[in-house]
Amino acid sequence: MPFPTLDGFGPTRQTLQRYARALSGVARVHGVAHPNWWHISLRVTPSGLQGDNIPLPGGGILAGRLDLLSHRLVVWTSGGGEWALPLDAGLSGTAMGEKVIAAVAEAGLHGDYDRQKFASDAPGVYDADAVGRFFAALVKADRSLKKHRARLTGNTGPAQFWPHGFDLSMEWYGTRVERTEENGQTKEMPAQLNLGFYPGEDDASSYFYSNPWPFDSDALLDKPLPEGARWHTEGWQGAILPYTALRGDDTAEERVLAFAAAVYDVAAPLLK
Repeated sequence: MPFPTLDGFGPTRQTLQRYARALSGVARVHGVAHPNWWHISLRVTPSGLQGDNIPLPGGGILAGRLDLLSHRLVVWTSGGGEWALPLDAGLSGTAMGEKVIAAVAEAGLHGDYDRQKFASDAPGVYDADAVGRFFAALVKADRSLKKHRARLTGNTGPAQFWPHGFDLSMEWYGTRVERTEENGQTKEMPAQLNLGFYPGEDDASSYFYSNPWPFDSDALLDKPLPEGARWHTEGWQGAILPYTALRGDDTAEERVLAFAAAVYDVAAPLLK
């Protein structure tokens, strides 16, 4: 089946992003920290998007999810506690975030949360039909990322959904080591190449991407890409496959995989 249209998704997208950031904010404070920030991401599941397990001070674990089938944000624990908040009740980002914080406090977690990550007084717009189409696209994208990852050799990361950017991505790590500045400190990181899906406000603003880091423009920009794809250098550097090029195409998944393989073939040798 082809990818569904995302036209009209914009207002609901803003709501979902704020709610997802509320879950991520709890994980940022209480999760088991990963050096690549994997602990604040969400994963695609059969019912929606779910965060990582968070240890509870008295034993057990807590997790949160955006259930896009029952249209609820759910916080639950291994001890049987559960707090379900409706996604379609018009809650602002601030209101939903405070309810999430109250729920995890009842479960035993207390902390200094960065409320600006999800702060908004605007009513939460939630179109269940738009959510269904978004989730269908996300499931197809997750399948594509995981199929691509299975074809690679070397170190790879999981397919993860990032609330701060509202995109799904996975990384392949090269053997080169690069130095970068982070929070005023020099940090060594492996060169890497990701594959991701950015669901925008509509079809025209949505796309798949693949970003080599570091990006060698001299070696890459003249390399051909599959039909519909192109190199992108405005704001960020990498390759882009517009969502509009895939809509209505029954071979869309194969085209995403061909796009990912083409970028890998030309970029990976530069990162080793």
